[in-house]
Amino acid sequence: MSDKTRPAGHITELLIAWSDGRREAGEDLLALVYAELRLLASRYLRREPGAHKLEPTELVHEAYMRLIDQRKVHWRNRAHFYGIAAQIMRRILVDRARAHGAGKRGAGWEQVPFVEDQLPSGADGVDLVALDGALARLAIVDPRQARIVELRYFGGLTIDEVAEVTQISAATVVREWTVAKAWLRSELAT
Repeated sequence: MSDKTRPAGHITELLIAWSDGRREAGEDLLALVYAELRLLASRYLRREPGAHKLEPTELVHEAYMRLIDQRKVHWRNRAHFYGIAAQIMRRILVDRARAHGAGKRGAGWEQVPFVEDQLPSGADGVDLVALDGALARLAIVDPRQARIVELRYFGGLTIDEVAEVTQISAATVVREWTVAKAWLRSELAT
């Protein structure tokens, strides 16, 4: 068993133990996943425009606090955990962007059009509230594509990691990701 396989299996074991109510498993889990959660948070925050940025550590702590409140989740594996973590981080950032926008009533905000290259590259300038709305509309049309976008863009997961979380082939992820980006570009351009 390689070093890379062992931690993933150990993470899964800890998640199952945590689901079974063993609190110490959650504490051990944090020690193992903290660096990866912080990397996810850093990816998110690089794309976050404006002065209301969080530090990666703050985003990880807020997300982790929400994760530990997930009492009814029966964690399946490491990929499932990171998928939920990506959703929670998305929610935190969108909520903050909405609060920031509501406080300013749009003052000083520059409307930046959605450019397809921004989505995969993580470039600055994407309006998170508009993207969240478009993603919600995409979820009605194609929930799987919306999930793929969420995992790739908000979660920073690779194609292979998204395939693992969604339990579909990497080729299908690539195809769905391409279609979803085109749909979002069209939706955000209107």
